[in-house]
Amino acid sequence: MAETALYELAHGRTGDKGNRINISVIAYREQDWPLLVEQLTEARVAAHFGYRHPAAVQRYLLPRLGAMNFVLDEVLDGGVNDALNLDMHGKGLSFHLLALKLQVP
Repeated sequence: MAETALYELAHGRTGDKGNRINISVIAYREQDWPLLVEQLTEARVAAHFGYRHPAAVQRYLLPRLGAMNFVLDEVLDGGVNDALNLDMHGKGLSFHLLALKLQVP
């Protein structure tokens, strides 16, 4: 087994509203979809974003698209307009997830 970053296997889209963010992960290749489902779990994503203290992480699978959507609650420091951090929303958090290391054959 080798280790690779998620961005080598998939790309992401994101959106934020209030204190909630959703991050979609879309596999580049159909054959990588089962590996993503196996390793990119709610628990793993919650741990990866542990420093942001998510109240909940939900995963929605879209197998016909080779995609999944994660919804993370309470991770935006009160929301985009209330946060004091410098744009750690949207694309920044999407790339943070895409930097996650996966085990590949």
